[in-house]
Amino acid sequence: MKDLVRNLAWPVACGLLAALLIVQKYPHWLGLPEKSNVAIQVAPQAAAPSVGPASYSDAVQRAAPAVASIFTSKELSETNGQPRAPTLRDYSDTMPAPARRQSSLGSAVILSPDGYLLTNNHVIADADEILVALQDGREALARLIGTDPETDLAVLKIDLPNLPAVTISSNDELRQRTGDVVMAIGNPFGLGQTVTMGIISATGRNQLGLNTYEDFIQTDAAINQGNSGGALIDAHGNLIGINTAIFSQSGGSQGIGFAIPARLAYEVMQEIIAAGRVIRGWLGVEVQPVTPDLAASYNLKQSEGIVITGLYRDGPAWQAGLQPGDLILRIDEQPASSGRDAMNQVARADPGEKVTMEVMRDGKKHTFVAQVGVRPSFKP
Repeated sequence: MKDLVRNLAWPVACGLLAALLIVQKYPHWLGLPEKSNVAIQVAPQAAAPSVGPASYSDAVQRAAPAVASIFTSKELSETNGQPRAPTLRDYSDTMPAPARRQSSLGSAVILSPDGYLLTNNHVIADADEILVALQDGREALARLIGTDPETDLAVLKIDLPNLPAVTISSNDELRQRTGDVVMAIGNPFGLGQTVTMGIISATGRNQLGLNTYEDFIQTDAAINQGNSGGALIDAHGNLIGINTAIFSQSGGSQGIGFAIPARLAYEVMQEIIAAGRVIRGWLGVEVQPVTPDLAASYNLKQSEGIVITGLYRDGPAWQAGLQPGDLILRIDEQPASSGRDAMNQVARADPGEKVTMEVMRDGKKHTFVAQVGVRPSFKP
């Protein structure tokens, strides 16, 4: 019997192996579903992931001394619909209106050892007095050097010795990338200097309706009331932005904050210090993008250019002969891709400089030359 089992073992094993091969290669013979042959992309073996620092304390210690708290106050007269006390109402013709003081707070960043600070215009707007409190405990009243409401920036000056100043990344390091680690430093809710951490969520955010000129860095680092005008720094402690606003349905941080890029803020500060204001080029036109329907009406194969919808009377564009309905295709050989890009391009031009515009009117292309004017001080 043992010999019989031994003689059958090998044929049985071979039969089982053959059956397994048949099931794998020809499953339909047995009514089984066939394996999918969908091709997939296999990622190459990744290198060991880079490891970030266990602490960002060095970066914070490098930048934090240059971030100050701002306390502003202004005198309010209780005459704007506010009832006076009954004992005073009868004497309103002979007694001065009682007044009260309103205080607010924000943050600012010291950019120069000479005492120049940057903050948001909305932090110090209409303030009678601006008090700057440094991290080291010193305090000083600040002078307002100038403001630029169109970027929501303001420059202050304090006179104190041995002031710390924040550093800005060099040009080679300036390009910020989505996903980079950042930290926001400010004085939220008056609690005292506070640091929050996140990443860059996006860059180049615009058309938010916050400022006339917008090129925001978006971050999920917590920004709250009191952080406005404070610093957004990178993992090395360099300034990359001035915290300005949040998107929130609750009034508190919801992970969507916006900062003005440091390079733009620095350029605005330099112009304010030199001229007391930012001087921008201006043509005096209102435009809108070309929709597919508009493109068809201009017999264009694709949507390109910007359409003039309005002109400021006697403005540079008006004097150059442009008209509502004209389609601007190019400005100084640069495609007019959007109204915002065109506005920024003209704003960078020096007043008095001439720009050449390629314009389509009545199905024909024309060339107009306009002399750039000085942009009036519009509020956003």
